[in-house]
Amino acid sequence: MKDYLAQLDATADSEKFTLVQQWIANEPLPFFKVLREQLPILVTPKATLVTRLDDCVEVLNQPRVFTVALYDPKMSEFLMSHDDDAFHTREKSIMQGFLNRDDLPQVRNMVANIAKQLIAEANGSMEAINGYCRMVPATLVQDYFGLTGADRKDLIEWSYWNQADTFYNQPFDQNTDAERQHIIDEHARTSKELGKYILELMARRLLAVKAEQAQHAVLILWYGLKKLIRLLSGKKNDKLTDDIVTRMLRTSYSEATDFDLKRVGVNAGGLLIGSIETTSQAVGQVIEYLLNHPEWKEKAQAAAAKEDSTEFDAIVWEALRFVPISSYLFRQVAQDTVIARGTAHETHVKKDDYVLIVTQSAMFDKRAFNNPDTFDPGRNWYHQFHFGYGSHECLGRYVGAVMIPEMVRQILLRPDIKQNGSIDYEGGHLPQRYELTW
Repeated sequence: MKDYLAQLDATADSEKFTLVQQWIANEPLPFFKVLREQLPILVTPKATLVTRLDDCVEVLNQPRVFTVALYDPKMSEFLMSHDDDAFHTREKSIMQGFLNRDDLPQVRNMVANIAKQLIAEANGSMEAINGYCRMVPATLVQDYFGLTGADRKDLIEWSYWNQADTFYNQPFDQNTDAERQHIIDEHARTSKELGKYILELMARRLLAVKAEQAQHAVLILWYGLKKLIRLLSGKKNDKLTDDIVTRMLRTSYSEATDFDLKRVGVNAGGLLIGSIETTSQAVGQVIEYLLNHPEWKEKAQAAAAKEDSTEFDAIVWEALRFVPISSYLFRQVAQDTVIARGTAHETHVKKDDYVLIVTQSAMFDKRAFNNPDTFDPGRNWYHQFHFGYGSHECLGRYVGAVMIPEMVRQILLRPDIKQNGSIDYEGGHLPQRYELTW
């Protein structure tokens, strides 16, 4: 086993965190294993890494101590930038109601149909990141979330720069000053474009909803309420006209709820931003992992052909344990505190310190998983961190839980699927190109 800690001790303090980031990028699993066994909480001059599952859970369960303050300059008006306050609880609860879990079979079917069409149009080869991994969720953003009237390439760009700035342009990221400013400028530019689009979307869709409500009012007066109820009771809802934006605009809120038209627009934008890049990265990396492991590719393809998706989905989530979209979540400390109090690795952290909760390491902790280094589908879902954990667990996690495996499934249903090289990240964190043929 490589002696990471000796090498780290021999490295100058100014270079320690750079070395740690190199190991996270290039050899995460052996590095994390050493930390879990020998130094579960690693303190560097730039950030503190927490690697065992129990300690990760402890940190993530204290959102007012280990905060998302670093999100605030990037998305101050969105619920993700708030920690355990009335605003966060209220808006997340409202949005969870609109993202009705009863929709999931319909959503999975929509994803399958979108994916099939894109694959058919590709005619045997595609650059999968832009032609598929981003394009499927961008289409679902239009069809299910209801962000209509925009080019899907614009939706993708708006999502991309927000994600790049929020999650990969932080003080501990190794960007040059010029790179950092470029990302900030692109985020500002695309946020302005997104804001203009959302304003137009709200005006256009609100007029349509008001016209619909006025028509219903006239019908009630004309037919009488009882007759109208009888008339409509035998009709099924038209799912093609039922999307999340429409649901929000059709709903009346009391003043005390504090969810006005502006809040509807902000949350509509949040659905877009949170959907595309995360999905694209997860799908691309799982496909690559399975194609690089022929034994699991074969088993996945056999499972993909079955009507029941349970077996296939379990393979996808296990693959994502090995290739998650990020190895860690990050937080900023709001007050001096202690992590893992009473243990041999008890660690003090100070106000304003950065803490990296290394969730990929936690998903290989032998305290939670039997034979964690073995690929074993069907592991305990509650020990996974694919959609985060605690109060900041992903708002759209149930949509993602059907979208990600179904997108992978549609690709694996091509019996002769092949990759032409690896995913190209173009020097960054997010996948940019990935050539597939079949």
